[in-house]
Amino acid sequence: MRDPAPLARFGGPSGGVVASDLRDVTDDPAALDSTGWWAVVAGFEGGLLCARFGDVRPVPVPRPRPGAWRGPAAGTWTSSLDRAAYTAGVRRVREHIAAGEVYQANLCRVLSAPLPDPAAADPDALTALLARGNPAPHAGTVRLPAHGVEIATASPELYLRRRGRTVESRPIKGTGRTAADLLEKDRAENVMIVDLVRNDLGRVCATGSVTVPALCSVEPHPGLVHLVSTVRGELAPGAGWAELLAHTFPPGSVTGAPKSSALRLVRALETTPRGPYCGGIGWVDADRGTGELAVGIRTFWIDRTAPGGPVLCFGTGAGITWGSDPEREWAETELKAARLLGVASGTPGAGAPATGAAGTGRI
Repeated sequence: MRDPAPLARFGGPSGGVVASDLRDVTDDPAALDSTGWWAVVAGFEGGLLCARFGDVRPVPVPRPRPGAWRGPAAGTWTSSLDRAAYTAGVRRVREHIAAGEVYQANLCRVLSAPLPDPAAADPDALTALLARGNPAPHAGTVRLPAHGVEIATASPELYLRRRGRTVESRPIKGTGRTAADLLEKDRAENVMIVDLVRNDLGRVCATGSVTVPALCSVEPHPGLVHLVSTVRGELAPGAGWAELLAHTFPPGSVTGAPKSSALRLVRALETTPRGPYCGGIGWVDADRGTGELAVGIRTFWIDRTAPGGPVLCFGTGAGITWGSDPEREWAETELKAARLLGVASGTPGAGAPATGAAGTGRI
């Protein structure tokens, strides 16, 4: 694949839209309240890319093309934190909770593997495989290679939805293979993050307008279940996308509470930037006053600047509370990664990744 055309694709299992004909790229969030249809990528550590496309049309779920995606070999994935380092990080978070510095923190690791044929690696071909192997409500592609953005996401989580002046967030906290695996710890964690999201939206919404229409609903996804809540509000007069992002980013479900303290802690414990993982990925139709940004989880991205050559990356993590067991939290990160790594490596039925020896970083 040589110089692929810029493209954005978004939609769930019933289909969506594809956008082409790139017109403009900016890092100014105010553009999202101007005119046109925009693809949006916000990195967890900062950096906003808004790309306006001229041709946007409805499409069905993309069909995989035989041979269009050649992913990393299943045994080549390595982790920024191996099992020993991750479980040690969980214990460190619990120490900070015991000291009263945080109530919860999301501890993450980034997996990466070399691409066997970087010149032919098209994230949209991976999105087509994910649409069959791991369908998700906020699936999509953002392909802007000239700007260093090549993303395929199968995100299940809504960060922000806007319909006119109404905004909504659906934070996920609590994960198990089945509903029976969910613990009281999972519900407590979800309620804690709902309070944080309510507070974030309250800073940009009209006083008294923020509500919680649904709390701790069990929602099935391929290979697992999540606890999902809904928080909704009405934007205050004069507030738009710039204010929304300023007051709610990064998403509360992937940071912790209090957010500022949790961010300081995870930055001290995590060894690799998250990049688009745990950021915001989605679209905004400024002409219609609508948009949907997903939390950038269950997300792959291509890093063509990696020291050893181009790699495919994927992030996974878990929310840590006082009730967390380090080994169970490690297992949750493996559960979240297993199915998707299998799809990307061409082994969708392979099951959970092997953890390998402590200290190797290989999964």
